[in-house]
Amino acid sequence: MILQLDDRQIPLDKDGYLQKLTDWDESVAVALARAEGIQLSPAHWEILHLLQRFYQEFDHSPAMRILVKYVKQQLGEDKGNSIYLLQLFPGSPAKLAARIAGLPRPTNCL
Repeated sequence: MILQLDDRQIPLDKDGYLQKLTDWDESVAVALARAEGIQLSPAHWEILHLLQRFYQEFDHSPAMRILVKYVKQQLGEDKGNSIYLLQLFPGSPAKLAARIAGLPRPTNCL
């Protein structure tokens, strides 16, 4: 799969994740989110940047339970729950947010 973004062709794997993490920038995130029917708001960006910090610290993308716990630790109870994350990233928040953040598929996510 290829994400066409202006004059760039960005290779994706069969599930829509970036093949090379270095291809990610905010315009790529906007395009990936748009493909999912999501218009990124400041609340989305807060979670995406938090995910990237998690990846830098632990060298993997968190599964849902770990993501919820990390968001709660970093941003508080009101944002650190599955309902909040589902509102921002419907379906499977850990997988969808990781994809938009340019990170690999979380382990333990089907």
